[in-house]
Amino acid sequence: MIFVVRPSFEAALLNFKGIGMKKLFFLVIAASLLTSCSSAEKKAVENQPGNSAPAAVQNAQPAAAMDDAALAKLLVVEDLNEPAPKLFYVDVKTTKGTFRIEVNHSWAHKGVDRFYNLVKAGYFTDIAFFRMVEGFVIQFGIHGSPLVNDVWREARIQDDVGVESNVRGTLTFATSGRNSRTTQLFINIADNPRLDSMGFAPIGKIVSGMEVVDSLNFEYGERPDQGRIHKEGNKYLREKFPNLDYIESMTIVDAPKAE
Repeated sequence: MIFVVRPSFEAALLNFKGIGMKKLFFLVIAASLLTSCSSAEKKAVENQPGNSAPAAVQNAQPAAAMDDAALAKLLVVEDLNEPAPKLFYVDVKTTKGTFRIEVNHSWAHKGVDRFYNLVKAGYFTDIAFFRMVEGFVIQFGIHGSPLVNDVWREARIQDDVGVESNVRGTLTFATSGRNSRTTQLFINIADNPRLDSMGFAPIGKIVSGMEVVDSLNFEYGERPDQGRIHKEGNKYLREKFPNLDYIESMTIVDAPKAE
């Protein structure tokens, strides 16, 4: 599916030469827009509609909004290119609890490097599980800030040759075609081997807390519009889909030491 969105900052950078100029451009844009953007997002959180759902499905309060410095860091894509460790773990704190992912660089080098840098930079803060397909996948990764989405939507990485299968509990980047991975990922909640030959290369697997994943709210299915999330961010989601579950944070943890 193709979405029409406002021109991205990446497109505006085509007339700039050199990484130094790109950084300067981003800093100027960030300085002029971040304050108004972040204040609008905070207001949207404060004014979210009341939730009358039963306590069993009500979500926790939204994660704290990213500060301007953290948000600005996400606007310079080329700085987030550190090679990932061979093996690392990520604790994913959600509105329903915490689960842990084991990420293996040998499974999909380019995908793992992208995921590692996104996690390390704090990208996955207050990120919605916006696509919930029972018996198939749970998808996330569009940022709550339209400003950040404008930058990352065109920051594609090349495909990996998958070496593992899309079995239940694996984490995989979503794509819209060849060499199109950016920031969206999905969790396989069933065995989906048919995806293996379609370019979907798993980057890791959930090693604890799968019950947390299974408890996420499937109420809205595939109703949230990805185009509107890109353009309007979490403001749109909280107004239209108040019971969605969110990733509050992701934290890299060391691999357990061998006994």
